[in-house]
Amino acid sequence: MKEMLQKIREEADRRIAESSTPEALDEIKVAVLGKKGELTALLKGMKDLSPEERPKVGQAVNEVRAEIEAKLDEKRTAMRRELLTAKMKRETIDVTLPGTRQMRGHKHPNQIALEDLERVFIGMGYEVVDGPEVEYDRYNFELLNIPENHPAKDEQDTFYITKDILLRTQTSSVQARIMEKGDLPIKIISPGRVFRSDEVDATHSPSFHQVEGLVVGKGVTMADLKGTLDQFATSFFGPKTKTKLRPHHFPFTEPSAEVDVTCFKCAGKGCGVCKGSGWIEILGCGMVHPHVLEMCGIDPNVYSGFAFGIGLERVALLKYEIDDMRLLYENDIRFLEQF
Repeated sequence: MKEMLQKIREEADRRIAESSTPEALDEIKVAVLGKKGELTALLKGMKDLSPEERPKVGQAVNEVRAEIEAKLDEKRTAMRRELLTAKMKRETIDVTLPGTRQMRGHKHPNQIALEDLERVFIGMGYEVVDGPEVEYDRYNFELLNIPENHPAKDEQDTFYITKDILLRTQTSSVQARIMEKGDLPIKIISPGRVFRSDEVDATHSPSFHQVEGLVVGKGVTMADLKGTLDQFATSFFGPKTKTKLRPHHFPFTEPSAEVDVTCFKCAGKGCGVCKGSGWIEILGCGMVHPHVLEMCGIDPNVYSGFAFGIGLERVALLKYEIDDMRLLYENDIRFLEQF
């Protein structure tokens, strides 16, 4: 029996010393100390011993069991320590190394121009409002003095969803909605995306952005419109900027005008940007047509107003001296990171 105990101890010691994983130690524990292990088998064989020998053998078996359990625990602790040391080496951070540079996004040039523009008009007491991009024909055309079969519809040919529902061609539809509510006086700008079936080129896109402005109240005149646009131009393009109104026609304003500003590149002397004229066209405007006021439930004998429409991409191209509108939408990081 002593020889068998000695053999079990030596074999267990050898296997423990050669073990390299916790799983191998678990296998040794089961094989030697488990219910069907070698030491358990020895204890079961004690029934064949004399009563005098049983206590001695039992004590010897328990001593071997305790010795093997202690060595298993010692080996397991050493393994854990080695694994922790190896993990710490793998996960060591050298704080003297330069950090990994993280790419940070920034605002799109269109968004920068829009926020600059909104800041100007908010400073003049305007409210920023928005409306749906999927719009009724009634708000997009009819209430703006563009009835069915009107030639202006051909100029703004758009994307129809049904006969009466379309993708808006202008944010003037928001103005019609605001006027229809009848909460006077009105002083708003309405920025947003609009849609027209234009061919894509350097100055056109089937989807672009507008900022429409509307003022309705008592005693509003063309002089108020001119003063507002002068203030916008000097605040947005620079303090030396001047404006010029040229007669034009829009169905929803009367009288109507196109607005030019002195070229900010040459200060009106003439250059390649302004094509030698010294002036650059930036928007259309006019006094709100009396019939538009009537259709929206506003008495034109009591109230008057003016409206203007700014192409956001247009003023962004001018402000940042960009010569191709498509650059704003191609998402070329080499272009966008300049802003």
